[in-house]
Amino acid sequence: MVSLATGRFLHSLMMVAALIASYWLYRQSRVKLLVTGDQKRYLSLAALLGAFIGAKLPFLLERDWSGLSPWVHWLSDGKTVLGGIFGGYLAVEMTKAWLGVRQRTGDAFAMPVAAGLSLGRIGCFFGGCCYGTPTQVPWGVAFPTAPDGGELLRHPVQIYETLFHSIALVGLVLFERQGWLKGQRLKLYLLGYLAFRFVTEWIRPESVLWLGLTAYQITCVTLAMLLGLQMLWEFRVRPAESLS
Repeated sequence: MVSLATGRFLHSLMMVAALIASYWLYRQSRVKLLVTGDQKRYLSLAALLGAFIGAKLPFLLERDWSGLSPWVHWLSDGKTVLGGIFGGYLAVEMTKAWLGVRQRTGDAFAMPVAAGLSLGRIGCFFGGCCYGTPTQVPWGVAFPTAPDGGELLRHPVQIYETLFHSIALVGLVLFERQGWLKGQRLKLYLLGYLAFRFVTEWIRPESVLWLGLTAYQITCVTLAMLLGLQMLWEFRVRPAESLS
């Protein structure tokens, strides 16, 4: 691993690259949305703010409600990808309801999210955060930021996530070109990530909360059920559009 100072720099650099890649892809994909320019701006802002709040809120609430202030706490380290994804998703859905937008907009966000996370997780690897449990696999990595100070080799879970999101991005491009599952691609991608995250929780140093499951695993199951119900409802209401 690189030094801590270099790791922090590379972490920040990859996060900037992730934001640029996500924004560029979103600019390319949102032109297909049949909404007004103002509505696109509202939806973009909702996605950004929702993702930021969703990613940060769980960490701040760990300190109890006092963690929400002062405002500088919102700029500190500690974020959850799972919260960020679904915070943005919920914010967009609520904004669409407020604006009266009935078009499915998820496809415009799917590839930008996948690209951003594939790059962002590389930043997490360099920064030494989000590491896995100790392992004997040949590709295990020593993270100086871990409680053992880097004495033990650990699963590079960040790289596993980069591989998942990169493969998902390739799949989303294929679906886009073939016109498969129009309007449902974001949900399909999110369901795939929830399954991936549920499985990889077994190699993350997370505390067991209930029934041998971590808080993230319980969250994954809950969100997968809600997404699945939403997809079933949409297939029932507009089956031809969902399969086109």
